[in-house]
Amino acid sequence: MASSIEQIVLEQTRDVADFPSPGVQFKDLSPLFASPAAMRAVVDDIVQRHRGEVDLVCGIEARGFVVGAPVALALDVGFVPVRKAGKLPGEVLSETYALEYGTATIEIQTGAIQPGARVLLLDDVLATGGTASAAVSLLRQAGARVRAFEALLELSFLAGRSALEDVPTHALATV
Repeated sequence: MASSIEQIVLEQTRDVADFPSPGVQFKDLSPLFASPAAMRAVVDDIVQRHRGEVDLVCGIEARGFVVGAPVALALDVGFVPVRKAGKLPGEVLSETYALEYGTATIEIQTGAIQPGARVLLLDDVLATGGTASAAVSLLRQAGARVRAFEALLELSFLAGRSALEDVPTHALATV
């Protein structure tokens, strides 16, 4: 039987066929983001697991920002965005990682994370784990201690959790 938070996430997730390409079943969390009650439940669930345990929340672009910022506010800690390459001003730290066809790069601003900071990393969906694993590597490059990774939804058939084997990983719901 699904927990109440898992039920909320699953009920508020919309499947979009053939997006962004044919054959892909996109998990759209926009209905969850549009529901104050669902967002409150998600934020409260994550906060209760990490209160007093982290110094900073980092959210992966772009939907990780939607959840990460209110979680940081509720935890009374700062928020640092993990952005796609070329989106941040000034000096940045970068991490390039492999995609199915090519590569991608993510960045954080130099100095945004104090060495030794205990960081909670957030994203909306854990799929293959490539982006999350690259974000962990990037945060460690900045001197962070990544305490945990949280996703709202995990696509278990893609085995992304295995890419984060040394980081405690939690998903609010799994399909």
